[in-house]
Amino acid sequence: MKLSKRGEYAMRTLIDLGIAMELGRPILQVSELATKEKLPIKFLEQIFTQLKAGGYVVSKRGKLGGYSLSKPMNRIKIGAVIRLIDGPLAPIPCVSQTAYARCSCPDEAHCGLRMLMLDVRTAISKILDRYTLADIVEITLRKMRRDKVAPPFATRALDLHSLLEPASYPANAARRGGSRNERRPHAA
Repeated sequence: MKLSKRGEYAMRTLIDLGIAMELGRPILQVSELATKEKLPIKFLEQIFTQLKAGGYVVSKRGKLGGYSLSKPMNRIKIGAVIRLIDGPLAPIPCVSQTAYARCSCPDEAHCGLRMLMLDVRTAISKILDRYTLADIVEITLRKMRRDKVAPPFATRALDLHSLLEPASYPANAARRGGSRNERRPHAA
């Protein structure tokens, strides 16, 4: 599995939408996201078309329009988004669960390479399917607070201290879903 640039930008965009939602901005304009991510607007619009077709975002037209998440962050699995944008997670087609294709190996059942790549696919899948957008947004904001970095998309000009305190974020645990006691990835 190799995450394409399109897949990387799709994930970063969803994380940006999640951060904005946590900070009280449920809708972001494409131009804001394009500027933050340093992407051409047309390219970002193509990504949004895929995310919208996959049921991850919705759009609102008009002066105050833009994009927002279409479902709670705890229901957006990272693996599913990557499969939508980049296709199967398997490094070779003969171990794919969604796009299986016979390989050129004469004895697939006893192929050592296939057995190894099956383990690789399983490990990647387990990790990416375990984590949700809520998990990633939470660790991103936690690391920003730890490093005293103001998160993007704040709704009003607050002092840095209040932005970085967990209590200043809207009480979105119910919207995010899940419990803070669930297993979360570690902030690096």
